[in-house]
Amino acid sequence: MKTAFAEEKMQPLDDQIKNELNRRIAKIGENLGDMDVMSIIGAIEYGVDHGVRDALELKARKKPGIAIVLETLGGLIDVVERIVQTIRHFYTEVVVIVPNTAMSAGTLLALSADRVLMDYFSRLGPIDPQISKDGKLVPALSYLNQYEKLNKKAASGELTTAEYAMLKQLDLGELYQFERAKELSVELLVKWLSQYKFKNWKRTQSAKQKVSEEMKQDRADKIARMLSDPERWHSHGRGIDIFTLRKELHLQIEDFSEKEELRESISHYFALLANYVARQQMTIFVHTEEFF
Repeated sequence: MKTAFAEEKMQPLDDQIKNELNRRIAKIGENLGDMDVMSIIGAIEYGVDHGVRDALELKARKKPGIAIVLETLGGLIDVVERIVQTIRHFYTEVVVIVPNTAMSAGTLLALSADRVLMDYFSRLGPIDPQISKDGKLVPALSYLNQYEKLNKKAASGELTTAEYAMLKQLDLGELYQFERAKELSVELLVKWLSQYKFKNWKRTQSAKQKVSEEMKQDRADKIARMLSDPERWHSHGRGIDIFTLRKELHLQIEDFSEKEELRESISHYFALLANYVARQQMTIFVHTEEFF
């Protein structure tokens, strides 16, 4: 696996592209009102958390807030937890920018921020935690959902011979791990939404009722349960757009396309970044002005 923070596996850097990426990432920070900026690209697997730590420790002078440009199809919940804890160790305000996709564990990381920026093309996804199985990441909710369906058919005497064979092959120890991963993802999302995303939610929009901590927890739990419901989204890879997040989940998501300079800075940086990562064949990439 090539990573941007494993020097022995890196190809020689193209100084011109590196300088241009640094210029463009700095422009995003300027357009957000003077913030540090870091990008995290690729699967959220073991090692990314070390890359995030190394990148942030290199910054001699840190601004109060940081923006994370995030592009990922997902990964491991415990790695997300460590990344969030690391970022929060250094910064009091966190913004996550999703130019394209932040799925599964990436959605969890995005919603740990104080603010989330997307546009009409951006997508989050169901928080279906992934577990390492036979050297590959597999979506936990798919296994749990299938197990529940087979169990119901068995209880009603409708289980076929083929389905019985499938049920016998399911490892109860693995199923327990899948269940714990699901509960952890919900627990973390409830905690982070309440603590960060809802921190400035003081009164309800309609009745202007004072918002209590219990109300924040209840709202966060509803959102977490909706995002972890496989029947609602039908697919682990189902993308959820900004309009659905706002209308159905009642999440305040900012549309970065409404600010022309910010939209251009994000678009120009992400286009060059995606091209660079693809050309270098990197599976994981963490970038700040000081860290390649």
